[in-house]
Formats: sequence, C-alpha cells, structure tokens
Amino acid sequence: MTDRASEDTDEKDVLRRGMRVLAVAIREEPRVFAAAVGASALYGATTVASALALGEVTDRVVVPAFRDGDTTAGALTATFLVVLGIALLKALGIVGRRLWAGIMQYRLQATYRRRVTRQYLRLPLAWHHRHPTGALLSNANADVEAAWYPIAPLPMATGVVVMLVIAAVSMLVTDWALALVGFVIFPAIFVLNIMFQRRQGPLAMRAQELRADVSAIAHESFDGALVVKTLGREDEEAARFEATSRELADANVAVGRVRAVFDPLLEALPSLGVLMVLLAGSVRISHGDLNPGELVQIAYLFTLLAFPVRAIGWLLGDMPRAIVGYDRVRHVLDAEGESVYGDSAADKTGPAGLQARAVRFGYLDGADVLSDVTFDVEPGRTVAVVGPTGSGKSTLVSLLVRLVDPASGEVLLDGTDLRDFRRGGLASAAALVPQQAFLFDDTIRDNITLGLDVSDDDVHEALRIAQADGFVDRLGNGLDTMVGERGTSLSGGQRQRIALARALVRRPRLLVMDDATSAVDPRVEAAILAGLRDGGTGPSTVVVVAYRKATIALADEVVYIEDGKVAGRGPHAELIDTSVGYRRLVNAYERAARDREQAAAAAAALADEDEEVSA
Repeated sequence: MTDRASEDTDEKDVLRRGMRVLAVAIREEPRVFAAAVGASALYGATTVASALALGEVTDRVVVPAFRDGDTTAGALTATFLVVLGIALLKALGIVGRRLWAGIMQYRLQATYRRRVTRQYLRLPLAWHHRHPTGALLSNANADVEAAWYPIAPLPMATGVVVMLVIAAVSMLVTDWALALVGFVIFPAIFVLNIMFQRRQGPLAMRAQELRADVSAIAHESFDGALVVKTLGREDEEAARFEATSRELADANVAVGRVRAVFDPLLEALPSLGVLMVLLAGSVRISHGDLNPGELVQIAYLFTLLAFPVRAIGWLLGDMPRAIVGYDRVRHVLDAEGESVYGDSAADKTGPAGLQARAVRFGYLDGADVLSDVTFDVEPGRTVAVVGPTGSGKSTLVSLLVRLVDPASGEVLLDGTDLRDFRRGGLASAAALVPQQAFLFDDTIRDNITLGLDVSDDDVHEALRIAQADGFVDRLGNGLDTMVGERGTSLSGGQRQRIALARALVRRPRLLVMDDATSAVDPRVEAAILAGLRDGGTGPSTVVVVAYRKATIALADEVVYIEDGKVAGRGPHAELIDTSVGYRRLVNAYERAARDREQAAAAAAALADEDEEVSA
C-alpha cells in the first residue's frame, strides 16, 4: 500500500514539475507559443471539418451515385473544391505549427545556452574548481536541449485539445448513443498513459544523468591525453568510457523497450474504438436509426483520435527527461558565489603598489592554505615569492589578481581593496601569467591580442621582451602562424613566452608570474626578467613565483612562504643568512638543477661516444 502511494506521489510530482517547466517556456516566448497553438488549433479544426465534409459527401454524392447510378459535374466539382479548401487550410496549420514550435524550441535553447555561459563567466574560479568541466559542458549543451525537448510537441498537444473538443461535440450531436460507445475507449487510453509514464519516467531520468557522466569522462580523458599516452593507459581509459557508454546505451534501450510496448497499444486502442463504432453503427443503420454518412463521419473522427492521444503522450513522455535537464540547468543559473564588484576605477598610471593584509584562505576541506599573510610590494619593484611545494604560493597568486577572494583580510592595489574595483577594472591594471600556458587554436597574433586593438609593432615589442621574437620570426607565417589546439605545435617554453607576451602587450601596472618561465632555459629566463626591469612595455610592478636561484637573485626582494605563512622577507642575500628553511630550499633547488644539467651533459657525451664507435 505504501509503495502504491509512493508511486502515485512520484507520478503527480513529475507531472507538476513538468508543467512548471512548460510554464516557464510559455512565459519566455508567449507570442511564438500563441502563434504555434493557433496554427495547431487550425489544423485540429480543419481535421474535424474534413470528417464532417466526408460525411456530407457520403450522404449527398456517394450514396446517391450508387443508388441512382449517376452523378453531376457540379456535385463532383463542389466536392473537389471543399476537399481542396480544407486540405489547404490543414496544410497551413501543419506548416505554422511545426515552424513556430521549432522557432520556440531553438530560441529557448539558444537563450539558455547564453545564460548558462554568462553565469559560468560570472561565477568565481572557486566554484569551477568544485564542478567537473565535462559536467559543465553537458549543462550548456545536452541539458539545455533536454530541458526544452518537449517544446516541439507542446503546441501540437495544446492545439489538438481543440480537435478533441470539436470532435467530441460533433459526435455527440450526430449520434450520442454511438459516440458513447466509442468513448468507452478513453478510460483505457488514460490508464495506459499513466502506466506508460510510470515505467518510462525513471528510465528517462537515468538516461539523461548518464549523458552528463559520459560527457565528463570523455572530457577528462581528452584533457589528460598526455598522461594517458605516456603511461600507456589507453586501454584502461577506453574501458572506463565504454562502461559508462554501455550503461547509457542500456538506459536508452530500456526507454525504447517501454515505448515499443506502449506505442502499439496506444495506437491500437483508437482503432478498437473505430471497430466498436462500426459494429454498433451497422446495427443502428439496419434499424433505420442512422444514416451511412453519419456512421462514416463518426468512424472517421475516431480514426483521428489516435493522433491527439499520441501528441499528448509524446509531451508526457518527454517530461521526465526535461525535468532532469532543467534542474541541472537551474543548478547553474541559481548558483551563488558570484563575485561582487564596487565602483572604483584602476585608472592610475605608473607601477602599482600592492599590499596584503592578514590574508587567510582555505579550500573545501576546511584547512587554511594561507593564514595571516601580510606584506607590501612597493611600486616598480620586483618581488620573488619562494616556498616549498604546497606552501600556498599559487593560492597567493590567485588572490593577488582576484581569481578568488580571501576568507578574511584584504588584498589592496594602490590602497584600494580588489573587491571595490568595478567589473573589468582590475584586469585593466593587473595581468597574470600562469605556469600552464593556454593557447587557443588561432594565430600567434590573435593569441597575444585576444581582441585588443594594438599594432603589430606593440606585439613585436612584447615578443621581444618575452624573448619570443626570434622563434616567431623563424616560423613560416610569423604572427599569422596557427598554433593548433592548446598550442600543440609549440614547445612548452615557447607557449610560456607567448603567454607572457599576451600579458605584456596590455602594459599592466602589476605583472604576476606564477612560475611562468619554468619551461625556458635559465639564460632566456634571465633575459626576460632583465627586459621586465628595463620597462620596455611600460613600468610595472612584478611579482614572480620562482625556484631558480638565478631568478630569485634578480628580484629586489623575496617573500618566503612556509606552511601558508610569511616565514621570511627581505633581499635574497639577507634571507640566505637569516632563514635556515629558505637557505635549505634554495640550495636544494640549485642542487636539483645542477644534477639535471650534469645528467643531460653525461647523456650527450655518451651519445657522442656511441656515434664515434659506430663510425
């Protein structure tokens, strides 16, 4: 008894939530919906009219022709014109219904894709860290499509209600007793539809959820292609994707099986009603209580009932999938955590001053990554942030350019809290060059400018400071060279230098580099930092996360981070003498770099010896 009550509640809940989704669609596009329903109503009315016309033609033309053995050209012409007129109006209704329903569906999908994408851009980076990229792609694509999938049959299902009402009234007026015989079939259709929804609903919901899982796994595998290839994990990744894909296929097949059972039954019931009407009508005709034309009219109307019943069934059948899609889309649109902006402008000139005041930040596990971090960076100075792995350096960098906000404390640019700048204000004054340089599948020029209106001379100057002008000039098409997806046609060091040039061409007053030259040669890195100090692209304050001793030595000051706190601060030479942890770390970095150089030299020497032996 409890299970039965639970099923009834679930069914009502699905219907109620599905109606809410459809109500949202109607509110979004009321005029288009009205046009689609009007066209559908025209189709329904003309369909019933065709049944009435068929009955009249039977009584006035067909029966007299068989009885008298003759007919007139006028009767045939009138019949042709009536049938043609109804057919044209019916065709107009079909075209209008499908056209406006399609416009409504695709408009809603486009609107919600834009809303989801804008919300992604508004939400802070911390929110994105909590959600897999594959799932976010599914939200903007598959879930949006699923949410508005029922829009195609919605105007049709709404419009054919007119057809059902007109047909029912027409049958009752023609012969109420015969109509009641046929109407017996309606309770069976209603019960069958309820059973159909109960069986299909959970299966359709599961299938929609699995679509997101497949998208997430596929994106993760593609994004981690380097790891997959280098570790020989192709078979394991293929098996992981195959398992979820098969699960999705099984879910879709289960939905298809339910449809395969119920669709023929829903199609057959109206035909069963037609047979009942014909049987009862034949008896009434034999008793003189009914004309042949009236029987043809009622029987034909019952043959038409299968379509509106199926239209409503299609609408109800798509509701579970639409509910899942819409809920997943609303999860994004209703997400909190959007960055709050003030109205301050960052329109000062010259190098920026940077201050961190008692900054604390932690991730979802609750532990603080940074705690009570306080330091100042004077305008125009270069500061190196140094610390062991996991000390919070990259988190600090994210705070300095407001990719995330501190849990407490504040980060200030020229004395203004970063949260008080207007939208886009900080980006006009500060630039971040991350360690993992991302390049678009575009030309080198467009990857540097990203829509910024700058001359090629400015682009070349930025490339010069980034020590990238030499290899760019050697490329076949120079600035017009396509770099491929994620810059795959370039080396890691080349990608980093293009990313640095992208920041420099904007002439930032604050330049933050998160180990952004780790993939380049130490001599090239030194040349880059020297170019930054010369201010070739405008005076900047530079904060650089570094680990090479040569790089650190070029900085005016070092901020040493350990266990999420500032453990030391001052010139490199001073910290070497006063901070044991700093001295050990920097020397360890230097030893590791020296060991790598010695290993590379030994490998080169061994290769030379092998070549001589071969010769």
